Amino acid sequence: MMRRLAIAAAVACAFAAPAHAALTENLTTSVVAMAMGNAVTADPPGIQSIHFNPAGLARLTGDSESIHNFVASIRTSASFTPGQGFDVGGWRDDPLSNTSTGPVRQIMYVPGYGMPGWRLPAVAVPGIGMAWNKAGSPWTFATDSYMAQAMSLDRTTDPNDPGQYQGRQLQIQRLVYAAPSVGYKYSDTLRFGVSVPIAHAAFVVDTNMRFPNELLGVFGQLQKGWCPEDGGNIIDVFGFGVCGGGKDGMVSPFKKAANMRVELTAPFDPTINFGVLWETSPKLAIGAVYQGGSKTHYTGNYVFTTDPMLRNFVRGMNASLLGPIAGAVLGFPSSIPAEQKGNMSATIPFPAHLQVGIKLKPVKYIQLNVDASYARWSEWDALRFQFDQSVKLLEVARLYGIPDSGKLVIPRGYKSVVNFAYGLQLNPIDRLSIRLGFEPRKSSVPTDKIDLLAPLPDTKLLSAGIGFKLNKNTDINITGSYMTGKFNAPANTSCNMNCNTFLNIIYNPYAGQDVRGDIHVRYFGFEINKRF
Repeated sequence: MMRRLAIAAAVACAFAAPAHAALTENLTTSVVAMAMGNAVTADPPGIQSIHFNPAGLARLTGDSESIHNFVASIRTSASFTPGQGFDVGGWRDDPLSNTSTGPVRQIMYVPGYGMPGWRLPAVAVPGIGMAWNKAGSPWTFATDSYMAQAMSLDRTTDPNDPGQYQGRQLQIQRLVYAAPSVGYKYSDTLRFGVSVPIAHAAFVVDTNMRFPNELLGVFGQLQKGWCPEDGGNIIDVFGFGVCGGGKDGMVSPFKKAANMRVELTAPFDPTINFGVLWETSPKLAIGAVYQGGSKTHYTGNYVFTTDPMLRNFVRGMNASLLGPIAGAVLGFPSSIPAEQKGNMSATIPFPAHLQVGIKLKPVKYIQLNVDASYARWSEWDALRFQFDQSVKLLEVARLYGIPDSGKLVIPRGYKSVVNFAYGLQLNPIDRLSIRLGFEPRKSSVPTDKIDLLAPLPDTKLLSAGIGFKLNKNTDINITGSYMTGKFNAPANTSCNMNCNTFLNIIYNPYAGQDVRGDIHVRYFGFEINKRF
């Protein structure tokens, strides 16, 4: 059994990939739970109790295994329309106006290897769990492999996709590759459990960058009025050199300025889950689970690739008489390399999560589950990255009040919310279970913080599945699920995306645009459970 477990864990590490947008809990984790709208805290599903309520392990008898697999796809889109009176420092001809994002695919991160470079229409998330219980013992031991958190977007199919400025590629995943766990049967009605999921976490962002804001727009208009079309101005040479960068050094708030790619991992990041299950009778059960969070410490590398606009502008300024003096006062670099790379680190919280639930079974053939959950996504107030050196591109941002060019802070402003979930199970015959789930998921991304990096508004998750006992020792479960949601962010309402103010350099690439978007996620899950 241990050999089979090791092989399965290796397969999961090799092929698992995120299949969902950010801030998703309890998805691609359990086929049964997904069919019940993830309302299973008071009726935890077999070995997957490790995640949903480890006290449920104490209901297992004998040795068993669970082989499970998910196939999932995500589709998200956004459209951009100039807001009323659209104007960014005198500029009105944004090439992204009246455009829409293009095809979206999924990518994958293979622990120990990295990004294979595949663009996938859907991804598979396999896993295997094992449980051991000695006859008559109140103790049950188990482990499992599963995806605890995931987000996957790839917009590189179309190089002109307007979504490129908030994620050409985005991959956030938390793969639990081992979860040593124990359940204890205190009495016939009361059980406790503890699990320690050990995860490999990956965080990859590849995005083009542009900086439409009032200050940059006003300066670009000043250049247009002062600098000849060929870029030469003899008076400017004895001044501040604003024309010295030539045609390519002319500033525009709508030009692509740079590309940033960061690739971070945390290969060993354990958390802890505590669960309790009180089954007062076959008709009523109450469960609760606390999933501990983690201040996950990531390390990895970065690459900043700067386009000619800023490179030539800084070069021209430093070739003039007064430009170097002004640059020194403003903290500008003496030059910006075309490419700057190195090592970096970040501490990104994996939020703690509390879920409680109740199971009602008024008659033998009908069961209703209701859960309430709370996750501390408010810990994502901002993402903070530490570089191993001063990034020359970020030195330009000192003009915008960003003092430390060795750090990058990306505001998020997420919030913690309470969500409810509902599940219905029908058992028309002893061997067959029919499951239906509904989960109206309130987003942890407020409407004034939504963007294309986390295009997750309030959504509705609908699920349906069946379970069938092949014999007394084997059963199978099959589930399909669909989640959808829409958002509308009028101009200047989300300062993670489209605010148009004087110093909004980090980060509003769609300043002044009305942005509408949606998300559609489809899942299919299959598992087979065997008892020995």
